[in-house]
Amino acid sequence: MGEIIKAYMVPHPPIIIPEVGKGQEAPASATINAYKTIARQIRDLAPDLIIITTPHGTVYGDYIHISPDTILKGDFRAFGASGVKLSFQNDIQVLEDIVQKANAAGIDAGTLGQTEAFLDHGALVPLYFIANEYQRFKLIRISIAGLPALDLYKFGQCIADAVAESNRRTVFVASGDLSHRLKDDGPYGFDPHGPKFDKLLVEVVRDADFEKLLNMDEKLCSRAGECGLRSFIMMAGALNGLDISTAVHSYEGPFGVGYMVAEVNIGQPNPDRDLLGRYERARSRKLKEIRESEDPYVALARQTLETYIRTGKRIPVPDGLPREMLEERAGVFVSLKKHGQLRGCIGTIAPTCSCIAEEIIQNAISAGTEDPRFIPVREYELDDLVYSVDVLGKPEPVKDTSELDVIRYGVIVTSGYKRGLLLPNLEGVDTVEQQVEIAMQKAGIRKGEPYTLERFEVVRHK
Repeated sequence: MGEIIKAYMVPHPPIIIPEVGKGQEAPASATINAYKTIARQIRDLAPDLIIITTPHGTVYGDYIHISPDTILKGDFRAFGASGVKLSFQNDIQVLEDIVQKANAAGIDAGTLGQTEAFLDHGALVPLYFIANEYQRFKLIRISIAGLPALDLYKFGQCIADAVAESNRRTVFVASGDLSHRLKDDGPYGFDPHGPKFDKLLVEVVRDADFEKLLNMDEKLCSRAGECGLRSFIMMAGALNGLDISTAVHSYEGPFGVGYMVAEVNIGQPNPDRDLLGRYERARSRKLKEIRESEDPYVALARQTLETYIRTGKRIPVPDGLPREMLEERAGVFVSLKKHGQLRGCIGTIAPTCSCIAEEIIQNAISAGTEDPRFIPVREYELDDLVYSVDVLGKPEPVKDTSELDVIRYGVIVTSGYKRGLLLPNLEGVDTVEQQVEIAMQKAGIRKGEPYTLERFEVVRHK
């Protein structure tokens, strides 16, 4: 029976490779020394398999890509050191088992899409230090994805389950830098959220409080320009339900980017650390409460999509709906969220159907199957979806942005035949300028093009 015997969280700055840095790596000596320490630990552990997660492989929004090739290789030619080459055998057997378990859990993962036998620097940097000490291992390289944190965590559990069914003694390496915004002269300048994020993440790791990884503030992460959080969440998921202890060997940010090297020691099973089970139970309770409090607008949207996904049939307008849903006409937007993240949103600015109920039915199906930003909703996702329905008031022209209010009014931006809409009171949209800019982007209106503005109010049902 296989097991994950140790885990590490590491950065990946190519400059710390001596052949790349050529002396410029000296300010990151704490990171280099910590890397050498954990490389010796891995040598002494002598694992059969190393699984590495990286933010710089083939990254998709809703699909976890795993490198499929028999031999995984790479060099540092992009960083001026083409003579530094690494090559490893892929563990196809465990890879296929990971994919099978992920897909059975409702997580899209596999080897489809771009095939990258050439290892990215997110994988190459840690492998360089490891291979200097130990090379008798197979490798699996996994890219991050834009999935909700809970799905990434759940995917980590799929990795652990696949390893447990193999005979592989496995080390998990989660590659990721911290904030990229620690210094004015750094690659992305300075933002006060950068050091704040790094301080919080290092504390989370020191305290072995991985539950906080699932609840990191999205605005903080975005402003900090973080790199490795999703990689770390996958690793944390692989250790779900186990006692752990941690040691942070180093943290520094000499070049304006945060570098942390940490080890995670793995103990015995502990039900109190089953974060996945706890989250699933809490989520089920919350969804039950949401379902029980649905008004007729939201209930119709949910019933419509569930029936369509399960049977392929569009429902007729049901009996017993409120009069206004049957007699009034309006534009309607139907939005879907999964684990707090948008999963689909389609709507109509003006009415196109005979009544609001028909408008909801039409747009609920479209939101779940035709939003070009997402693959169509699958049946196993239906129990995770949360719905909202916005009924639009009649748009009215405005002279300029001073007549807008990001909370009260949605906005329509028009330039010739191009027209973009953004609903009011959306999470992450805090200013009128943001609201107009996003609506312009949706319409394909470039900066400098003339446009007109309209505003509208909505009645939001959720």
